[in-house]
Amino acid sequence: MKIDRLVSIIMLLLERKKISAPELAEMFEINLRTVYRDIETINQAGIPIITYRGANGGFGIMEEYKIEKKLFTISDITALLIGLGSIHSTMSSEELLNTMAKVKGLIPAEQMKDIELKSNQITIDHTPWFGNKSVKSNVQKIKTAINENKFIAFRYIDRLGKKSQRKIEPYRLVLKNSEWFIQGYCTTREDFRIFAISNISSLKLLEDTFVPKDIDYQSLDIYFRTDRKNITIKLLVDESLKDLMIEFCGEEKVEPYGNNKFIAYFPFVEDDYMYSYLLRFGQKCVCLEPENVRSEFIKRIKNSLDAYEMYENKEGSQ
Repeated sequence: MKIDRLVSIIMLLLERKKISAPELAEMFEINLRTVYRDIETINQAGIPIITYRGANGGFGIMEEYKIEKKLFTISDITALLIGLGSIHSTMSSEELLNTMAKVKGLIPAEQMKDIELKSNQITIDHTPWFGNKSVKSNVQKIKTAINENKFIAFRYIDRLGKKSQRKIEPYRLVLKNSEWFIQGYCTTREDFRIFAISNISSLKLLEDTFVPKDIDYQSLDIYFRTDRKNITIKLLVDESLKDLMIEFCGEEKVEPYGNNKFIAYFPFVEDDYMYSYLLRFGQKCVCLEPENVRSEFIKRIKNSLDAYEMYENKEGSQ
């Protein structure tokens, strides 16, 4: 929105002695003509803009007009930039860019380099290595629907592969374990539900609106809890997986076995996701106990091998 961009530019000019038009254009992803138009608008609003000519020129605000800003400490600003950067990795928008610009506007020019260095020392990237490209655009549509109290409709595939058509009142976006979810009231089920956005397709932002229900948002967290039985399985893992297993299980549940191997007592839910997750480690991860889970791993591996052998035999016979 233009007003947000103007406020962001004013904050930058209040903090810095001057800033060039190309810098502003790059920061807000606008062209130079729009920069000059925004500067003129700010000037007409009564904020005295100074134009510096020449190769090192730019725009500034009269020193007599500037105010002291000590709202945030340097550590506060660094933490804000790290947090905003993590959100920007999965939700890119002009609104977010303007927010980041406002935060950077609080940084004294002489400390800018040091703060940027500190904020770049920690990167939180929620984007998957390989992902559904429609997720980010769907997140933006859902965000608009939440802000404007509009219904959304979409096709959905649940974790068991069952397909359905849904129409919901969207209430909250949740980023959990690097995956986006939408929580909303499903008109089909007449109850609150949670949907993985990666399993959504043909999402439409509808024109009809709804009156938001008076809900306790903390109560929505219950939909992230699972009633599926959680068990502990015993894994024999390669040394290269040690740190990952400590992250999942805790250091006290990962112990040396010998020959660069470790035993990990892994929290496990018997569903396709968890079986697929551990199978991706191949021979570096072997289930030892319990027997029924080990047998299921063997069955799935054999099914995959059968599929490859069937293809090989078919190719050989042609």
